[in-house]
Amino acid sequence: MKIAIESQRLFRLNKHGMDFVALELLRHLQKRNDGNEYHVIVAPGPDRCLLAEGNLSIIELSCPSYLLWEQVALPLAVKRLKPDLLHCTSNTAPLFCSVPLTLTLHDIIFLEPAKRRSPSFYQQAGRLYRRFVVPRILSRCKKVITVSHYEKERICLATGMPDKKVQVIYNACNTGFKPLVADACILNKYTPDTDFLFFLGNTDPKKNVENVLLAYGLYLQRSAEKRPLLVADMNHQQMKRVLQRLNVGHIAAHIYCSDYIPQTDLVHLYNAAYVFLYPSLRESFGIPILEAMACGTPVITSQTSAMSEVAGQEALTVNPYSPEDIAQALLHLETDAALYDRQKTYGLKRAHLFSWEKAADELRKAYAAAGTSIGS
Repeated sequence: MKIAIESQRLFRLNKHGMDFVALELLRHLQKRNDGNEYHVIVAPGPDRCLLAEGNLSIIELSCPSYLLWEQVALPLAVKRLKPDLLHCTSNTAPLFCSVPLTLTLHDIIFLEPAKRRSPSFYQQAGRLYRRFVVPRILSRCKKVITVSHYEKERICLATGMPDKKVQVIYNACNTGFKPLVADACILNKYTPDTDFLFFLGNTDPKKNVENVLLAYGLYLQRSAEKRPLLVADMNHQQMKRVLQRLNVGHIAAHIYCSDYIPQTDLVHLYNAAYVFLYPSLRESFGIPILEAMACGTPVITSQTSAMSEVAGQEALTVNPYSPEDIAQALLHLETDAALYDRQKTYGLKRAHLFSWEKAADELRKAYAAAGTSIGS
Protein backbone atom coordinates (compact mmCIF):
# COMPACT_ATOMS: atom_id res chain seq x y z
CA MET A 1 0.00 0.00 0.00
CA LYS A 2 0.92 3.63 -0.48
CA ILE A 3 0.13 5.25 2.87
CA ALA A 4 0.17 8.96 3.73
CA ILE A 5 0.72 9.67 7.44
CA GLU A 6 -0.09 13.09 8.86
CA SER A 7 2.19 14.16 11.72
CA GLN A 8 1.99 17.93 11.58
CA ARG A 9 3.95 18.75 14.77
CA LEU A 10 6.66 16.11 14.42
CA PHE A 11 9.52 18.57 13.84
CA ARG A 12 8.67 21.03 16.63
CA LEU A 13 11.14 21.35 19.51
CA ASN A 14 8.81 20.99 22.49
CA LYS A 15 7.11 17.70 21.72
CA HIS A 16 4.31 16.21 23.79
CA GLY A 17 2.61 12.84 24.05
CA MET A 18 0.97 12.48 20.64
CA ASP A 19 4.13 13.72 18.90
CA PHE A 20 6.29 11.09 20.60
CA VAL A 21 3.79 8.34 19.82
CA ALA A 22 3.84 9.23 16.12
CA LEU A 23 7.64 9.51 16.07
CA GLU A 24 8.25 6.12 17.68
CA LEU A 25 5.74 4.37 15.45
CA LEU A 26 7.23 5.94 12.33
CA ARG A 27 10.74 4.92 13.34
CA HIS A 28 9.63 1.32 13.78
CA LEU A 29 7.58 1.24 10.58
CA GLN A 30 10.68 2.48 8.79
CA LYS A 31 12.61 -0.59 9.98
CA ARG A 32 10.14 -2.99 8.40
CA ASN A 33 10.41 -4.42 4.92
CA ASP A 34 6.65 -4.87 4.61
CA GLY A 35 6.12 -3.72 1.02
CA ASN A 36 4.35 -0.50 2.06
CA GLU A 37 5.39 3.02 1.09
CA TYR A 38 5.09 5.53 3.95
CA HIS A 39 4.82 9.23 3.06
CA VAL A 40 4.96 11.36 6.21
CA ILE A 41 3.40 14.83 5.89
CA VAL A 42 4.72 17.38 8.40
CA ALA A 43 5.07 21.10 9.02
CA PRO A 44 8.62 22.50 8.85
CA GLY A 45 10.41 22.72 12.18
CA PRO A 46 13.84 22.87 13.82
CA ASP A 47 13.94 19.31 15.20
CA ARG A 48 14.45 17.03 12.22
CA CYS A 49 14.04 13.91 14.30
CA LEU A 50 13.12 11.63 11.38
CA LEU A 51 15.00 11.15 8.10
CA ALA A 52 13.66 10.06 4.73
CA GLU A 53 15.16 6.61 4.18
CA GLY A 54 14.13 3.27 2.74
CA ASN A 55 10.36 2.90 2.65
CA LEU A 56 9.70 6.33 4.21
CA SER A 57 9.62 9.76 2.57
CA ILE A 58 8.90 13.16 4.13
CA ILE A 59 6.70 15.90 2.67
CA GLU A 60 6.90 19.32 4.36
CA LEU A 61 3.96 21.72 4.11
CA SER A 62 4.10 25.35 5.27
CA CYS A 63 0.92 27.09 6.38
CA PRO A 64 0.20 30.05 8.70
CA SER A 65 -2.13 28.16 11.07
CA TYR A 66 -2.92 24.63 12.20
CA LEU A 67 -6.51 24.89 10.96
CA LEU A 68 -5.50 25.92 7.44
CA TRP A 69 -2.69 23.36 7.42
CA GLU A 70 -5.05 20.49 8.25
CA GLN A 71 -8.16 21.56 6.36
CA VAL A 72 -6.59 23.06 3.21
CA ALA A 73 -2.88 22.27 2.72
CA LEU A 74 -3.06 18.63 3.85
CA PRO A 75 -5.97 17.51 1.61
CA LEU A 76 -4.37 19.28 -1.38
CA ALA A 77 -1.09 17.45 -0.73
CA VAL A 78 -2.94 14.15 -0.41
CA LYS A 79 -4.75 14.78 -3.69
CA ARG A 80 -1.40 15.28 -5.43
CA LEU A 81 0.18 12.23 -3.76
CA LYS A 82 -2.75 9.86 -4.51
CA PRO A 83 -2.13 7.39 -1.65
CA ASP A 84 -4.34 4.39 -0.91
CA LEU A 85 -4.96 5.65 2.62
CA LEU A 86 -4.44 8.71 4.84
CA HIS A 87 -3.60 8.12 8.50
CA CYS A 88 -4.08 11.16 10.74
CA THR A 89 -2.24 10.63 14.01
CA SER A 90 -3.48 13.29 16.44
CA ASN A 91 -7.27 13.17 16.97
CA THR A 92 -8.38 15.33 14.02
CA ALA A 93 -8.38 15.12 10.22
CA PRO A 94 -9.53 17.02 7.12
CA LEU A 95 -13.29 17.35 6.80
CA PHE A 96 -12.97 16.74 3.06
CA CYS A 97 -10.37 14.40 1.64
CA SER A 98 -9.99 12.44 -1.59
CA VAL A 99 -8.83 9.13 -0.05
CA PRO A 100 -10.01 6.74 2.72
CA LEU A 101 -9.09 7.72 6.26
CA THR A 102 -7.62 6.01 9.32
CA LEU A 103 -7.66 8.10 12.48
CA THR A 104 -5.75 7.76 15.74
CA LEU A 105 -8.18 9.06 18.34
CA HIS A 106 -6.09 9.24 21.48
CA ASP A 107 -9.04 10.36 23.60
CA ILE A 108 -12.45 12.00 23.49
CA ILE A 109 -11.98 14.22 26.55
CA PHE A 110 -13.09 17.16 24.35
CA LEU A 111 -16.53 15.53 23.93
CA GLU A 112 -17.03 15.15 27.68
CA PRO A 113 -18.31 17.90 29.99
CA ALA A 114 -15.43 20.08 31.20
CA LYS A 115 -15.10 19.92 34.99
CA ARG A 116 -13.32 23.27 35.00
CA ARG A 117 -12.48 25.84 32.34
CA SER A 118 -8.83 25.73 31.28
CA PRO A 119 -6.97 29.03 31.80
CA SER A 120 -5.14 28.45 28.50
CA PHE A 121 -6.77 30.01 25.42
CA TYR A 122 -4.83 27.56 23.23
CA GLN A 123 -6.30 24.58 25.10
CA GLN A 124 -9.83 26.04 24.93
CA ALA A 125 -9.56 26.71 21.18
CA GLY A 126 -8.20 23.20 20.58
CA ARG A 127 -11.08 21.67 22.51
CA LEU A 128 -13.67 23.57 20.44
CA TYR A 129 -11.94 22.66 17.17
CA ARG A 130 -11.91 18.94 18.06
CA ARG A 131 -15.55 19.04 19.20
CA PHE A 132 -16.51 20.38 15.79
CA VAL A 133 -14.29 18.22 13.57
CA VAL A 134 -14.23 14.74 15.11
CA PRO A 135 -17.95 13.84 14.98
CA ARG A 136 -17.98 14.89 11.32
CA ILE A 137 -15.06 12.70 10.22
CA LEU A 138 -15.77 9.45 12.08
CA SER A 139 -18.22 8.15 9.49
CA ARG A 140 -15.48 8.35 6.84
CA CYS A 141 -12.94 6.41 8.88
CA LYS A 142 -12.11 2.90 7.68
CA LYS A 143 -10.43 2.30 11.04
CA VAL A 144 -10.18 4.21 14.31
CA ILE A 145 -7.15 3.49 16.47
CA THR A 146 -7.07 4.29 20.15
CA VAL A 147 -4.62 3.61 22.96
CA SER A 148 -6.48 1.69 25.69
CA HIS A 149 -9.53 -0.50 26.17
CA TYR A 150 -10.92 2.13 28.53
CA GLU A 151 -10.78 4.72 25.75
CA LYS A 152 -12.24 2.33 23.19
CA GLU A 153 -15.26 1.81 25.42
CA ARG A 154 -15.66 5.58 25.85
CA ILE A 155 -15.41 6.17 22.08
CA CYS A 156 -17.96 3.52 21.18
CA LEU A 157 -20.36 4.73 23.86
CA ALA A 158 -20.08 8.42 22.99
CA THR A 159 -20.05 8.19 19.19
CA GLY A 160 -21.90 4.98 18.36
CA MET A 161 -18.88 3.61 16.50
CA PRO A 162 -19.17 -0.18 16.04
CA ASP A 163 -16.77 -2.15 18.23
CA LYS A 164 -15.07 -3.87 15.28
CA LYS A 165 -14.14 -0.52 13.72
CA VAL A 166 -12.09 0.62 16.75
CA GLN A 167 -8.72 -1.02 17.39
CA VAL A 168 -6.64 -0.70 20.55
CA ILE A 169 -2.89 -0.28 20.06
CA TYR A 170 -1.06 0.30 23.32
CA ASN A 171 1.63 2.96 23.58
CA ALA A 172 5.03 2.26 25.13
CA CYS A 173 8.01 4.32 26.27
CA ASN A 174 11.31 5.10 24.61
CA THR A 175 14.08 2.57 25.37
CA GLY A 176 16.20 5.47 26.62
CA PHE A 177 14.12 5.41 29.81
CA LYS A 178 16.05 2.96 31.99
CA PRO A 179 17.87 2.85 35.33
CA LEU A 180 21.00 5.00 35.34
CA VAL A 181 23.07 7.23 37.60
CA ALA A 182 21.48 10.65 37.27
CA ASP A 183 23.73 13.42 35.97
CA ALA A 184 24.19 16.02 38.72
CA CYS A 185 24.64 18.84 36.19
CA ILE A 186 21.25 18.06 34.64
CA LEU A 187 19.55 17.78 38.03
CA ASN A 188 20.94 21.13 39.15
CA LYS A 189 19.05 22.83 36.31
CA TYR A 190 15.78 21.89 38.00
CA THR A 191 16.37 21.37 41.72
CA PRO A 192 19.28 21.56 44.18
CA ASP A 193 17.99 18.41 45.89
CA THR A 194 18.79 14.87 44.76
CA ASP A 195 15.97 13.18 46.65
CA PHE A 196 12.62 14.67 45.67
CA LEU A 197 9.03 13.93 44.72
CA PHE A 198 8.34 14.43 41.01
CA PHE A 199 5.04 15.52 39.49
CA LEU A 200 4.15 16.22 35.85
CA GLY A 201 1.54 18.92 36.11
CA ASN A 202 0.36 21.73 33.84
CA THR A 203 -2.54 24.13 33.51
CA ASP A 204 -4.87 21.46 32.08
CA PRO A 205 -7.44 20.74 34.83
CA LYS A 206 -7.22 16.97 34.23
CA LYS A 207 -3.63 16.96 35.53
CA ASN A 208 -5.07 17.51 39.02
CA VAL A 209 -2.56 20.09 40.22
CA GLU A 210 -4.80 21.42 43.00
CA ASN A 211 -5.40 18.08 44.72
CA VAL A 212 -1.73 17.15 44.40
CA LEU A 213 -0.69 20.39 46.08
CA LEU A 214 -3.23 19.90 48.86
CA ALA A 215 -1.91 16.35 49.30
CA TYR A 216 1.64 17.64 49.41
CA GLY A 217 0.66 20.05 52.17
CA LEU A 218 -0.69 17.11 54.20
CA TYR A 219 2.47 15.14 53.46
CA LEU A 220 4.69 17.96 54.77
CA GLN A 221 2.70 18.07 58.02
CA ARG A 222 3.18 14.35 58.69
CA SER A 223 6.45 13.32 57.06
CA ALA A 224 9.71 13.02 58.96
CA GLU A 225 11.62 13.45 55.69
CA LYS A 226 9.71 16.36 54.11
CA ARG A 227 11.08 15.77 50.63
CA PRO A 228 10.77 18.70 48.19
CA LEU A 229 8.39 18.57 45.23
CA LEU A 230 9.49 19.21 41.64
CA VAL A 231 6.59 20.18 39.38
CA ALA A 232 7.19 20.01 35.63
CA ASP A 233 5.34 21.96 32.93
CA MET A 234 4.45 24.85 35.24
CA ASN A 235 6.27 28.11 35.79
CA HIS A 236 6.61 29.93 39.11
CA GLN A 237 3.90 32.50 38.36
CA GLN A 238 1.37 29.80 37.51
CA MET A 239 2.30 27.93 40.68
CA LYS A 240 2.04 31.07 42.81
CA ARG A 241 -1.51 31.71 41.58
CA VAL A 242 -2.62 28.14 42.36
CA LEU A 243 -1.07 28.20 45.85
CA GLN A 244 -2.79 31.52 46.62
CA ARG A 245 -6.13 30.19 45.39
CA LEU A 246 -5.77 27.13 47.63
CA ASN A 247 -4.52 29.22 50.59
CA VAL A 248 -1.43 27.01 50.98
CA GLY A 249 1.27 29.54 50.17
CA HIS A 250 3.34 28.29 53.12
CA ILE A 251 4.38 25.17 51.15
CA ALA A 252 5.97 27.22 48.34
CA ALA A 253 9.42 27.04 49.96
CA HIS A 254 9.43 23.26 49.37
CA ILE A 255 8.38 23.42 45.68
CA TYR A 256 10.48 23.77 42.54
CA CYS A 257 8.92 24.45 39.14
CA SER A 258 10.11 23.94 35.61
CA ASP A 259 8.67 24.65 32.19
CA TYR A 260 9.00 22.06 29.42
CA ILE A 261 11.59 19.34 30.18
CA PRO A 262 13.20 17.56 27.19
CA GLN A 263 13.28 13.77 27.23
CA THR A 264 17.06 13.74 27.48
CA ASP A 265 16.76 15.46 30.88
CA LEU A 266 13.57 13.72 31.92
CA VAL A 267 15.22 10.31 32.23
CA HIS A 268 17.69 11.73 34.77
CA LEU A 269 14.89 13.31 36.80
CA TYR A 270 12.91 10.06 36.91
CA ASN A 271 16.00 8.22 38.11
CA ALA A 272 16.78 10.76 40.81
CA ALA A 273 13.19 11.08 42.04
CA TYR A 274 12.12 9.21 45.16
CA VAL A 275 8.55 8.83 43.84
CA PHE A 276 6.77 9.85 40.65
CA LEU A 277 3.28 11.29 41.13
CA TYR A 278 0.75 10.83 38.33
CA PRO A 279 -2.71 11.03 39.94
CA SER A 280 -4.48 12.61 36.98
CA LEU A 281 -8.25 12.88 36.83
CA ARG A 282 -8.50 11.51 33.29
CA GLU A 283 -6.00 9.90 30.92
CA SER A 284 -6.46 7.76 27.84
CA PHE A 285 -3.12 6.04 28.49
CA GLY A 286 -0.35 7.71 30.52
CA ILE A 287 3.10 7.17 28.96
CA PRO A 288 4.85 8.90 31.92
CA ILE A 289 3.71 5.99 34.13
CA LEU A 290 5.78 3.59 32.00
CA GLU A 291 8.69 6.04 31.71
CA ALA A 292 9.06 6.29 35.47
CA MET A 293 8.58 2.56 35.97
CA ALA A 294 11.22 1.79 33.33
CA CYS A 295 13.66 3.94 35.35
CA GLY A 296 12.94 1.93 38.50
CA THR A 297 11.04 4.72 40.24
CA PRO A 298 7.89 3.88 42.24
CA VAL A 299 4.74 5.45 40.82
CA ILE A 300 1.58 6.70 42.49
CA THR A 301 -1.21 6.97 39.93
CA SER A 302 -5.00 7.05 39.74
CA GLN A 303 -7.68 4.42 39.98
CA THR A 304 -9.58 6.29 37.27
CA SER A 305 -9.79 6.01 33.46
CA ALA A 306 -6.94 4.13 31.72
CA MET A 307 -4.23 4.65 34.34
CA SER A 308 -4.91 1.47 36.30
CA GLU A 309 -5.09 -0.45 33.00
CA VAL A 310 -1.60 0.74 32.11
CA ALA A 311 -0.07 0.54 35.60
CA GLY A 312 -1.44 -2.96 36.29
CA GLN A 313 -2.95 -4.75 39.26
CA GLU A 314 0.00 -4.42 41.63
CA ALA A 315 0.49 -0.69 41.10
CA LEU A 316 -0.04 1.82 43.88
CA THR A 317 -3.25 3.60 42.84
CA VAL A 318 -5.26 6.30 44.64
CA ASN A 319 -8.50 8.23 44.43
CA PRO A 320 -7.23 11.36 42.62
CA TYR A 321 -10.03 13.49 44.07
CA SER A 322 -8.80 12.79 47.62
CA PRO A 323 -5.72 14.73 48.81
CA GLU A 324 -5.79 12.51 51.90
CA ASP A 325 -5.52 9.36 49.78
CA ILE A 326 -2.60 10.76 47.76
CA ALA A 327 -0.78 11.89 50.92
CA GLN A 328 -1.29 8.52 52.60
CA ALA A 329 0.19 6.70 49.60
CA LEU A 330 3.27 8.92 49.75
CA LEU A 331 3.70 8.33 53.47
CA HIS A 332 3.15 4.59 53.06
CA LEU A 333 6.01 4.37 50.56
CA GLU A 334 8.19 6.51 52.78
CA THR A 335 7.68 4.41 55.91
CA ASP A 336 7.55 0.91 54.39
CA ALA A 337 10.91 0.04 52.80
CA ALA A 338 9.67 -3.39 51.67
CA LEU A 339 6.72 -1.83 49.82
CA TYR A 340 9.05 0.70 48.21
CA ASP A 341 11.36 -2.05 46.92
CA ARG A 342 8.42 -4.13 45.66
CA GLN A 343 7.10 -1.17 43.68
CA LYS A 344 10.50 -0.57 42.08
CA THR A 345 10.79 -4.22 41.01
CA TYR A 346 7.19 -4.42 39.85
CA GLY A 347 7.45 -1.23 37.79
CA LEU A 348 10.52 -2.44 35.90
CA LYS A 349 8.74 -5.67 34.94
CA ARG A 350 5.51 -3.89 34.02
CA ALA A 351 7.17 -1.33 31.74
CA HIS A 352 8.83 -4.09 29.71
CA LEU A 353 5.43 -5.55 28.75
CA PHE A 354 4.89 -2.59 26.41
CA SER A 355 7.01 -1.96 23.31
CA TRP A 356 6.94 0.18 20.19
CA GLU A 357 7.83 -2.90 18.14
CA LYS A 358 4.53 -4.50 19.15
CA ALA A 359 2.68 -1.25 18.52
CA ALA A 360 4.15 -0.81 15.02
CA ASP A 361 3.25 -4.40 14.14
CA GLU A 362 -0.34 -3.81 15.25
CA LEU A 363 -0.46 -0.58 13.24
CA ARG A 364 0.74 -2.39 10.11
CA LYS A 365 -2.10 -4.91 10.63
CA ALA A 366 -4.56 -2.03 11.01
CA TYR A 367 -3.41 -0.61 7.67
CA ALA A 368 -3.87 -4.01 6.05
CA ALA A 369 -7.37 -4.34 7.51
CA ALA A 370 -8.27 -0.83 6.33
CA GLY A 371 -6.95 -1.72 2.88
CA THR A 372 -9.12 -4.82 2.77
CA SER A 373 -12.18 -2.78 3.68
CA ILE A 374 -11.36 -0.27 0.92
CA GLY A 375 -11.41 -3.02 -1.66
CA SER A 376 -14.61 -4.60 -0.37
